[in-house]
Formats: sequence, structure tokens, C-alpha cells
Amino acid sequence: MRHSLSLLLCLLALTTQAQKFTKAEVARWQQQAQQVQIIRDTWGVPHIYGKTDADAVFGLLYSQCEDDFNRVETNYLDAIGRLAEVEGEKELYHDLRARLFMDTTQAIAIYKKSPADLKKLLEAFADGTNYYLATHPTVQPRLLRRFQPWMPLMFSEGSIGGNISVVSVGRLKSFYGQKKSSSWIDADAGRKDRDEIGSNGFAVGPGKSANGHALLLINPHTSFYFRSEVQMVSEQGLNAYGAVTWGQFFVYQGFNQHCGWMHTSSSADSMDEYLETIEKKGGAFYYKYDGKLRPVVVQKVSLPYKEGGQLLRKEFTTYRTHHGPVVGQKSETQWVAVRMMNEPLAALRQSYLRTKARDYPSFQEVMKLNGNASNNTVFADTKGNTAYWHGNYMPKRSPKFDWNQPVDGSTSATEWQGFHGVNELVQVHNPASGFIQNCNSTPFTVSGSSSPAAAKYPAYMAPDAENYRGLNAARVLGSKASFTLDTLVAAANDPHLTAFDDLLPPLLAAYQPTAAEKATPAVAEAVGLLRAWNRGYSQTSVAQTVAIYWAERIQALVRARVPAAQPQLDYIAFTRFAMSSTTPQEKIATLAETLDDLTRDFGTWKMPWGEVNRFQRLTGRVAETYDDQQPSLPVAFTSANWGSLASFKAQAYPGTKKRYGDIGNSFVAVVDFGPRIVARSVMTGGQSSRPGTPHFTDQAALYCKGQFKEVRFYPEDVKAHAEKTYHPGE
Repeated sequence: MRHSLSLLLCLLALTTQAQKFTKAEVARWQQQAQQVQIIRDTWGVPHIYGKTDADAVFGLLYSQCEDDFNRVETNYLDAIGRLAEVEGEKELYHDLRARLFMDTTQAIAIYKKSPADLKKLLEAFADGTNYYLATHPTVQPRLLRRFQPWMPLMFSEGSIGGNISVVSVGRLKSFYGQKKSSSWIDADAGRKDRDEIGSNGFAVGPGKSANGHALLLINPHTSFYFRSEVQMVSEQGLNAYGAVTWGQFFVYQGFNQHCGWMHTSSSADSMDEYLETIEKKGGAFYYKYDGKLRPVVVQKVSLPYKEGGQLLRKEFTTYRTHHGPVVGQKSETQWVAVRMMNEPLAALRQSYLRTKARDYPSFQEVMKLNGNASNNTVFADTKGNTAYWHGNYMPKRSPKFDWNQPVDGSTSATEWQGFHGVNELVQVHNPASGFIQNCNSTPFTVSGSSSPAAAKYPAYMAPDAENYRGLNAARVLGSKASFTLDTLVAAANDPHLTAFDDLLPPLLAAYQPTAAEKATPAVAEAVGLLRAWNRGYSQTSVAQTVAIYWAERIQALVRARVPAAQPQLDYIAFTRFAMSSTTPQEKIATLAETLDDLTRDFGTWKMPWGEVNRFQRLTGRVAETYDDQQPSLPVAFTSANWGSLASFKAQAYPGTKKRYGDIGNSFVAVVDFGPRIVARSVMTGGQSSRPGTPHFTDQAALYCKGQFKEVRFYPEDVKAHAEKTYHPGE
């Protein structure tokens, strides 16, 4: 039943804590809501139809709030630097990082100057979210009681977190804390995210597909429930299906009726650290530049934070040079400033406009906005094109300097020299090999023998190392002559764990006759299982359990042995270092300790992998809780670190012995770009975040088995599988 305006206002009046919206606002939103239809299919996926693109955005944000308002709000608390107001002092430096790169005054100014078409979308974003709050007065935001149209412009690029996430919060805290000293080398900053979150993108050209159509795999590895599955359709040509980050108003990874796009996190060097030479005169700071002194820009920033029931404030004195904000120091006289992309308007326009691309040329034209600083792109279209671009926002630099390291900020010789055009990026287009793969790894193996040649590009364009998923993907895609959607799904779920091609032989070689004589029966039996193991994941594999627990243990043993000069070894190099820097005796002793640990935790070391590696969703909160006594499902696939193409990073939590996943496969889809789009997808758990609702875990069984559901893309299919049809507010 539709809410009348009077009933709605009565409901609002009953909730004293709710945001007060005017009658005129509510009436305007009600009118726009009548131009929007939301059809929920039998999986709860919202298909949003509007007369205009702005109507579709209005409906999208309303439906996102229906599914998980908490995540929508949390992502904006993160982006606008207000987490500490709800989460306490521990988030102060996270908020400070956000404020160093963008503030509300800048975002409002950009919004006011935005093109008219984008301004309509920004306003629809705010209106759809606020209309949800107006029609759901019992929903209590933690802080944001009114959403503003400038808020999406607080992102430095078009994805939550974006490129500023590479700036270490720990180093910021050291520098801007009271003692103002900082660790120069932050060895683990960002590495864990790259290795274990990451993503996979595959494209198969017509010559390598059974039906002559281009195929695409969309396989982001993120924290679970990071994005929702939606379709946005308007009478202005919008028809995008895929994954939308909570609170954003565009399909981030997905497809339309003409083409599809998949983003993988990139190490393409789109930002630089500058060592600024600092002098203090008369109580003021200056930095050297081309033989002269320039004043350091000083700004006071006052940040609120929650402590107990009070809202307190902490004031920071921040510094910046013409290169960017100061984020740390090497010494008292050498500070570190960061220059990176900070073009939220270009980023947002590019993120939205690519969802309306019609083919390879139009998609490439959108990329000329250069608004993507942290991602690679895998592409396919209905004309049979496949393509890959490594990065997008790419400054030109002098080849005289090592841009992997901080450069001298006191000379104009290290300034950026403009930007590389899209055609200059590392890329492939319709490779002769017939396939494209990127798994956050080097682009120089992206298409087998058709891959780009590293010598043709500046080193800073692609410093990415190879990883075990990349090796696995190149093997899987290169070894098969022809693919269908079914075999592409099988390729995405190929069980081989490439890391153990490096890890197991040294362990097995260490088990010499002398070691065998001293070994316990358990060690001897475990070695036998490992020798017979095919190095593939399986729910029933005991060898997989032993191998992974042993590998984690021996890597922890050698972490402190990494030379100080090599603090950021890539994962393959680190794994090989672990094998070369441990003795045969250490390898066998670590195996014995692993068996003891398993026996202590489970009563036996002979634990099938699916018994210890589990999927569980109990609360739907951002920070999920886990319980060995509550129902859970077995999962065969494992951490991307081991080369598992299907990624499932799991760990034990306080009070649990079993491991529960929280990062890895999230929204996964395969698409056939024939005359009629055919697609399949699966999500972690389900569309809804509310326990007890039908779509909280209805996809969990499919997800855990690596199976997919049919995507309902065309209106007749959506209507034939409709569960609920309504206008926002009903």
C-alpha cells in the first residue's frame, strides 16, 4: 500500500531523532518515486527502471538503503572523514588522512561547478537516500541524518577507499602525533591488501569461444558484502548490471547490453612521494626548491571524536607543499609529501559514463578522462573486441629517477611532465592468443605470447610483480582451445594451488632417510599424504589442511629474516625466500608442530579442509561475528596467496578453532556478449543484510560450491521471475 503524504508526515513526527524534512521536499520525492519502478527478482536483486538516469539513481540509492543502510552510511563516514565521531579516537588518523586530501568546502565548490547532467545525478543520489530515511523513521543513522549531493565528490576517485588508502595511517599518526617522529619504512603497508583482496578479470575473444562471442569473467576479491548486485535502466539509454559499492550511484564492475568491464587493483605508479628538505626560520617552516626557500603551507584541522558519551575534538597542525600533503618524515629535516590524483569530478564522470559505453572506441573515449588511479581494466563487447589497460591516470616522469622510491622534492627535475594518453598505456587489444587475464599481476603475461613487451614502456608504468594467481590464470586460459560460459566458470574455479609448486618440493626433499628414521608416525603419514596430493583444493582434502597450516607457520618463522634492504618482497619472492632460508630440519620440525597444533585444536590432525574452512553469516553487521557452535558451510577454495583463483581468505577468531572467511570472492559473474546477453552470477551470502530475511543467505550454498545463478537482464525475464514490484516509498 502506498504511503499518503499525511501518513508519512505523521510517522516522521513520531520519531524525534529522525532528520526533519520539509513537506515540499517529501512531496517532490514522492513525485519522483512515481517515475521509478523497482522489481526484486527471486534472488532479491533489484532491477531499477526510471524515465531518466536521475530517476534510476534515485531508485538505486533507495534500494541500497533498503538492503543495507548501515553500509551506505559507513562508507560516507569513511569518505568524508567522520568515522571517529561514531567509532572513537582510534579512527582519528583515518579521518585526518581523508581531510588531508579533500574537505567539504572543496567538494561543495566542485559540486556547484559540475556539469548539469552530473549535478542531476548527484542530487538524485541525495534525494533517494533522504527519501529512504523519510519513509523509514525507525531507522536511526549513526550520524548522517541528511545526505548531501556533494558527498560522492569526497572520494579522490570513483571507488570507496580509492587511491588514498596507500597512505599509511600508522605513519600519519607517528608524524602528526605529539612526538612527531615516524618510521621511515612501513614494510607491510598495503601488501596484505594487494595479495589477499585483489581481483581476477578474464576475457576470451571470439576465436577462443565455442560460439564466436566474446566472454568476460568479473571476479573482484573484496571484503565480503562490499558491493551489492543491481540493474539500473532508464529511457535515456542506461542499462547497466553488476556490482555497486554501497552508496555509489554507478555499476562499478559489470556490463550493459553492449559491453562489460572488470577492474583489478593495480600497482601502476600513479602517485609519488617527495622528500622535502625542511628549514625552520623564525618559528615557520620552509622547504627548498630550485635553490630557493618556499613556505610550507600550514593549516589547522579540528577533528571531533567520540569518547564515552561525549564528543571531544583534537586539533592538528597539518603541512603541505606544492607536491601535496606531508604524510611522514625521514628525518627532522626531510619530510615526505605525497602527490597523487585528486580529481573527484573526472573520476566520478568516468565511473558513470563508462556504464553507458557502446563498444571499444566509446569505452576508450571515456577512459581519456584519466580518472582511475588505482585500477586496471579488462573489457569485452558484443562486436567481439577484448581489451586490457594497465592503469589509467599515469603521470609522465623523467627516466633519470627511480620512481619506486621517494624522489628529491627540492628540484624541478622531479616534477611530473604532463600525463600519458590512453594510447600510451600498457595495453592489449584483441590479442592473437585469444585471451586476457589479470590477477593484480604483471601486464607482461596478460595474454600469453601476445602480451606486451616490458622494454617498450617506462618502468614506472608497470612495476607489478607476477603472483601465483597470475601464473595459474595464464596456465588455465592458455591451455584450453575453446571456452563456453560453463568452461569459463570452471576456469574461474580451477582448484590448482600454484604456490605449493614452490612450497612442497623443498619440504618433501627435506624428508630424507635420516629424517624418516627420526620422524614420528604422524609426520611420516603426513609426508605420504603430501606426496600423493594433486595440489588442488577440495573440501575433503586432509593434505590441503596440513599444507596450508604448515606453509603459514613456516612463513611466520622466516618473516623476521627478510633482509632490511628488501622489506616489500612480492609474495612469490617471499615464498621462495622462505624455502631457501630454512634448513631441512626446520621444515620437518615445523611440519611436526603443525600436526601438534591441529591435534590440539581438533582432537586429530587429519582434518578435511572443508571441516576447518567455513562460511558463516550470523549478524549482517560490517564487523561480523563467528561461532563454532552455530551453523556454517564448508568451503574448498582458499586464500589467493596460494594461487587459488577463487579466493576465500579465512582465519580463526577469538573463541573459534575453525576458520571463517571475510575476504575474497564477493560478486562474481560470467557474461556471453552475443546478440542477446547471457550472464550468470553469484554473491557472498545474499542480497540482504538482515538476518532471518529470505535473501540473507540464499546464495550461500551456490557460493560455497562455486556455482552461479542465472542473471535476469531483459525486462521480460525480470518480470517472469519477479518477487516484488513497487515504487520507492511503498
